[in-house]
Amino acid sequence: MPSQPERLARLARLCYRRRRLTVLAWLLGTAALLTLGFGFAAKPLNDFSGGKAESAKAQQLLKDHFPQLSGDSITLAIEADAGVRDPAARARVQAAIARLARTPHVSSVSSPYQGQGQISRDGRIAFATANLDVTSDDMPKAEVTKLLHDVRHSDGPVRLELGGAAIDQAETPGGGPSEGVGVLAAMVILLVAFGSVLAMGLPIASALFGIGTGLALTMLLGHVLPAPAFSPIVAALIGLGVGIDYALFIVTRYRESLAEGNDPEEATVQAIATAGRAVLFAGTTVVIALMGLFVMQQKLLNGVAVAAGVTVLMTMVTAVTLLPALLGFAGRGIDRLRVPGLGRARRPLAERWARTVQRRPLTAGLAAAGILVLLAVPALSMRLSLPDSSTQPHGTSGYASHRIIAEGFGEGTGAPLVVVVQGGDASRVAEAVASTPGVAGVQPPRTSPDGAASVFVAFPRTGPHDKATPGLVHTIRDEVVPRAVAGTGATVHVGGPNPASIDFADSVRSRLPLLIAVVVGLSMVLLVALVRSVVVALQAAVMNLLSIAAAYGVLTAVVQWGWGGAALGFPVAMPVATWVPLMMFPILFGLSMDYEVFLVSRVREFHEHGMETREAVAQGLARTARVITAAAAIMVMVFLSVLLGADIAVKQMGLGLGVAVLIDATIVRLVLVPALMELCGDANWWLPRPFARRALARSQARL
Repeated sequence: MPSQPERLARLARLCYRRRRLTVLAWLLGTAALLTLGFGFAAKPLNDFSGGKAESAKAQQLLKDHFPQLSGDSITLAIEADAGVRDPAARARVQAAIARLARTPHVSSVSSPYQGQGQISRDGRIAFATANLDVTSDDMPKAEVTKLLHDVRHSDGPVRLELGGAAIDQAETPGGGPSEGVGVLAAMVILLVAFGSVLAMGLPIASALFGIGTGLALTMLLGHVLPAPAFSPIVAALIGLGVGIDYALFIVTRYRESLAEGNDPEEATVQAIATAGRAVLFAGTTVVIALMGLFVMQQKLLNGVAVAAGVTVLMTMVTAVTLLPALLGFAGRGIDRLRVPGLGRARRPLAERWARTVQRRPLTAGLAAAGILVLLAVPALSMRLSLPDSSTQPHGTSGYASHRIIAEGFGEGTGAPLVVVVQGGDASRVAEAVASTPGVAGVQPPRTSPDGAASVFVAFPRTGPHDKATPGLVHTIRDEVVPRAVAGTGATVHVGGPNPASIDFADSVRSRLPLLIAVVVGLSMVLLVALVRSVVVALQAAVMNLLSIAAAYGVLTAVVQWGWGGAALGFPVAMPVATWVPLMMFPILFGLSMDYEVFLVSRVREFHEHGMETREAVAQGLARTARVITAAAAIMVMVFLSVLLGADIAVKQMGLGLGVAVLIDATIVRLVLVPALMELCGDANWWLPRPFARRALARSQARL
């Protein structure tokens, strides 16, 4: 049976010789997938409250007994210096309420002049609530945008602002200029690295084909595995970074082979059999790491994992099929359209750096590890929550609505606790909750139309992102409610948007260790199979964990502590979005393994050709430092480009990923790897005897 390099060599030769047919197949296949994917795309789903959490049970009871309350809502915040009861202000408010009532999918509107507790004590601030019969995801964005225009841009003696998830989504457009900026930055970096316009264009073309087909497939898969609205952005972000990097490694190896005297066909075959093999291992590691998210048992996270994984998979396929065909068209002209002064090799500099680290490996290793630990310290105080109106940019209506209501009724108004009671006395439960320290007020209970359940809303004194709010929710659930219903047989569940966010954060904390174990274990198995070394795999795992922890620390310092957050587009200091560190871990662990694979596989090649470990490390770093630096620079620019977008959570993820890749490509690859490999010496290549004998037999068979 042919080995993997032999199979890849055959595939490369076939694509090279049938390059016209290969490119035509890719063009037609991509066009068909894009037509199907964008024409029949599944709707996004942003509900993270699924599963067996308390908030999910409360939501299900609302659907069963209060269908009119089970959808999302839009809040109309009202502020009038003369008082909301002033005739002129009242006329303006009632006109806005009437406009709200005419909006599609608004089932009812509660007026502050008819309800209780909807006007502040000083009479200056009030609010109205419009209940929707659909979720915010299903609200037509055009209708919400028109509503915003009609309500906000009207003259009158009163200030009116709209808030709620539907408003935030309408004011937070997906995509934007970030993807274009990322591609442009990648083009510049590739041009500097290669010095040739043609060589620069091949990785870009390969990556775009992979991303396009991957996104189209994920849109179709959304019918089976629903995913949140941010999943295409995350998938495109990861796909763009890895797609360009994978093609970059192959094109670099192709140019090296040409320089060694091989003809274009043999250079293509050699590049795919060596760098292409590393690409498949690296990409498989990223995909497996992403699939580790399935252990979190969150349906929407499964959708994100599949979306990103499919996109990475398609970039791998394009790298080993489409790229050989494109190299066939380029031939020896790969360096045509050169830019003077660019693309010069600096191998001696990288080699000298490696030997400098090797002369003092312990000092260099301890210094690098100390920097990573110092950067990781802020992560110890990381708090998790989902973004809401209070974290929106200050110029939005959502944020203005939040501030008005918080001023009139307290910060806790933005963190309502929806308490659903079934089979018992709701008034008794409401009284117990109202007397709980930290609760600002409780609305009177309402009985469902079928008489089987009751619901009331409690407001904490603290806001949705205050660290005291989760403690209050747990106190009510674990102590207050059990005492209030003891011996009655009543069932009580505490839900609502903020408790759902708290439940999600608790789920992340409880299952994250399992995710880490699965991802690290599977990635180590793959790396051992590639480099045939247990020691190198252990080194990689430890270094990757350190670099990820450092990225978590920087993210916490910027987003939660506010260190430079305003300059990077974070309007206020806020907790880290709950799903961001969860998504960052498998992605970063997989990407870190990418660089480990490309560096160590070259070191292994030199070692197998008779070089001592020290010399093999120096030569391996010299051969890969330039391309790894270029690849990392591309990823950093692609990831940081999302800071130009509007989605706060996606911006957090882009910042975390960009910082992590920068740390990994500098402190880890340029310092820790050569230092540790120097300290371990020949022990780097240790394998248990049965595996070592099998690896030796395979090597001899290839020779």
